[in-house]
Amino acid sequence: MDSLTQVALGSAVGYAVLGNKVGRKAVLWGAILGTLPDLDVFLPYGGSVEAFTYHRGFSHSFFVHLLISPLIVWLILKIHTGMQAYKTRWFWLVFLCLSTHALLDALTVYGTQLMWPLTEHPFAISNMFIIDPLYTLLLLVGVIGTLIPKITAPIAYKITAITLTVSTLYLCCSLILKVVIDDKVNTALQNKDITVNEYISTPAPFTTLLWRVVVMSDGKYYEGYASVFDTPNEVTLNAYQTTPSLLNEIKNEWGVKRLQWFTKGFYSVREQQDKVILSDLRMGMECAYVFNFVVGQKDGSAISVGNFEKISQRPNLNNLPKIWDRIWHPDTVLASPLAKNNCVEQ
Repeated sequence: MDSLTQVALGSAVGYAVLGNKVGRKAVLWGAILGTLPDLDVFLPYGGSVEAFTYHRGFSHSFFVHLLISPLIVWLILKIHTGMQAYKTRWFWLVFLCLSTHALLDALTVYGTQLMWPLTEHPFAISNMFIIDPLYTLLLLVGVIGTLIPKITAPIAYKITAITLTVSTLYLCCSLILKVVIDDKVNTALQNKDITVNEYISTPAPFTTLLWRVVVMSDGKYYEGYASVFDTPNEVTLNAYQTTPSLLNEIKNEWGVKRLQWFTKGFYSVREQQDKVILSDLRMGMECAYVFNFVVGQKDGSAISVGNFEKISQRPNLNNLPKIWDRIWHPDTVLASPLAKNNCVEQ
C-alpha cells in the first residue's frame, strides 16, 4: 500500500498496543515502524528486474520481523529509559507494526514474500488497490484523534479501537466483493465461451466497487472491468494479442525466467521498434502498464537478450473520472484508444 496508509496503520496499531501506557510515543514509533519495511527500495539490488522482484522480500518477512523486533525494542528502551516495565508490550508494538505492514501489502496484487527465506513466493490476495482513500481515511481519523490535545487518553484509545475495527471490516468486505466479482466474471467467460488458462481480479484505482480482471487465454489475453452492480452480461472484456514466441531464443535468461515467475504468468510480450517488451499485466491497464522491461533486442530474424531496462507507459489521466462512471454505467469505455494497436504509438 502507499506510504501514507502504512504510516497511518502503524500509528493506529502502535497506539492500540501501548498508547494507554506511553501516550503519543506509541503513535510516533508506530509511524516509524509502519514505514521501515519499505525502505528496502533504497537498497542497490543491481538491476531493474532485481529491484522489481526483490522488493517486498526479506524486509516484509514475518520471520525477519520476529528476529529483529527484540533488537528494535532494545533500541527504543535505550532512547526511552524507565520503560522496562512495558518491555513485552513494546515487543508486540514493534512486531505488530512490522507484520501488519507486510500483511496489508499482501492484500494488493504486487506480491509480498511473507515467508522469506523459507520461500520466495510472492503472496498476493489482490483484494485492495495500492491506494484506497476510504481505508486510509478511516485510519487517519483514529490517528488524528490521538494527536488532539483536548481529547483524553481513554477517548483517544476508544477512537483508535473503533477505527481499526471498522477499517479491518472494510478489508473483509473487499474480500467478499472479490468473491462476488469472480463469480460474475466466471459466468461472463462461460457465456462468451472464452478459454481461461489463468485469471486474476483486482480492484480498480481508488475503489472496491469496480474491479479490473485479466484473463490469459490461448494466444491472447483479455482485460475487463466488472462493477459490483453489473450483471454477468454487462461485464466488459477486450481481447489483446501477445507473442510469447518472441521469448523462445532468450527463454533461459535469468531475467526472463524471473519476470515470468514473479508475474505468475500474467504478462504480455510484444515487439516495439526492434525491442522485445515484456509487460506485467497485473498493474496498470492496456497501454499504461506500470512495469515493462526490454527483455530482448531483435536484429533481423534473430533475437538476443536485452538490457532489461524498465520503461514506463504514461497513463491516460482522462480515464480517471470514467472509473466512477463505469461503476454505475456498464457502457462506459475505459480501454485506451491505442489499445487496438497494442500501444505501438507510444
